Amino acid sequence: MPLKPLLSRLDHPPGFRPRRALNWVSIGLLYASYYMCRYNFRFATPGMIAEFHFSTSQITDMLAIWSLAYGTGQLINGLLTDRIGGRLSLLIGAIGTIAINLIFGFASLAGTFTTFSLIWLLNGYLQSFGCPGMVKINAAWFARQERGTFAGIFGLMIQLGQVAISFLAPLILAGFTFFAFTVPPGEWRSLFRIPPLFTALAAIFMYFAAKPTPDEAGFPGAIRDELDNSEGVTVSLMESFRTIFTHPLVWFYAIAYACTGAVRSSSDQIAILFFQDQMGFDMKTNIPAAARRTLELMPLVAIAGSFLSGWVSDRFFKGHRSPVAMSLYIIESVVIACAAVILLLGHVGPTVGGILLGCTILVLISFTANSTHSIVGSAAPMDIGGKKMAGFAAGVIDSFQYYGAAVSLSLTGRVLEVTKAHYGYTFWFVIMAAFGLFGALAMNHVRKLHNPLQPTP
Repeated sequence: MPLKPLLSRLDHPPGFRPRRALNWVSIGLLYASYYMCRYNFRFATPGMIAEFHFSTSQITDMLAIWSLAYGTGQLINGLLTDRIGGRLSLLIGAIGTIAINLIFGFASLAGTFTTFSLIWLLNGYLQSFGCPGMVKINAAWFARQERGTFAGIFGLMIQLGQVAISFLAPLILAGFTFFAFTVPPGEWRSLFRIPPLFTALAAIFMYFAAKPTPDEAGFPGAIRDELDNSEGVTVSLMESFRTIFTHPLVWFYAIAYACTGAVRSSSDQIAILFFQDQMGFDMKTNIPAAARRTLELMPLVAIAGSFLSGWVSDRFFKGHRSPVAMSLYIIESVVIACAAVILLLGHVGPTVGGILLGCTILVLISFTANSTHSIVGSAAPMDIGGKKMAGFAAGVIDSFQYYGAAVSLSLTGRVLEVTKAHYGYTFWFVIMAAFGLFGALAMNHVRKLHNPLQPTP
């Protein structure tokens, strides 16, 4: 079905759609720049290991600490966002992200596990202002039957941040000269000094372009909130906490999203070490083209999966997310289990066929893991919380994505240290496949439950 008829089912006043597009482009670019200041860490890990002799488990523990801080921050800042509004929340996160990345780039000379972990913990907490702010603003600008599709489209802009850092990081690590400014080859600290410049520009653009609600942009009543259509988008902390915390669907969505995070963050963040250890790539200075193209392709297929799942849930399930999500978790588990068998048989390694197979596996996992990202982590919180409480709903659900990531990363690092010598990265895939199965079980419970706050579409 063509996209245009699908998105035209709702009647909006003249000029509304272009103004809404400006709104979510400005928000999306800012949140994409958050990704640049998050996924830069994975490209720095080979250089950090070479310079400071960190173990695999120490690297995954740093990532796990970031995830724990981010997840806890989602709970706190999601609730706060419902009080202060989405735009201010996004700006706080942007300023914090810029500051902490610069600190990491200039003040990490101490080179201890504690130093790196503490700085990256602060980055995780401050970046956690972003998602609740983004979801809260979009909840006010999109009707329920549009949210799944637009959450997928919105994922395009967000994932552009990962595409951008996957393109920029190899250039930085290869070294370059720009007028009098020189970055020597292998200077991994520059990965934390250059991306914050993009965040600063995006924050300025968002500040002037984004409006929290259609009313403030001159389109009063353009979107009707199915939960609470009264004026305003902020509520008291107690009302938001009480309503969302006792909502029966929130916790099953949260458990499922923990499984999404366990696979998504693990496959994204450990991919660099997978290339280096399993395929024998040099990931410190001269990153091979196969690795670069794979890391650029992974977020692109993630966009396709995210959009497709949102569109299907809107078009064929009338805004119900759980049947689509449950099916996707099952597909994800099957794909990753097959990958584990392929690795166990020794077909992935430093050969032409082994490299092609390893890269293909990562792309397929990215497609399946991210297909649940838009409907479970973005559309569902908007459906549950509406324009007034979407911030905390997003905070609760998204926090579990990063708790799941922390568990997965920490577990994987320790398992790999024990099994890598004999089995390579096989057990990395076994762990991810198990999380995919748990996600399907959680979504099956959501499918069976009745949601007292949502009318049947």
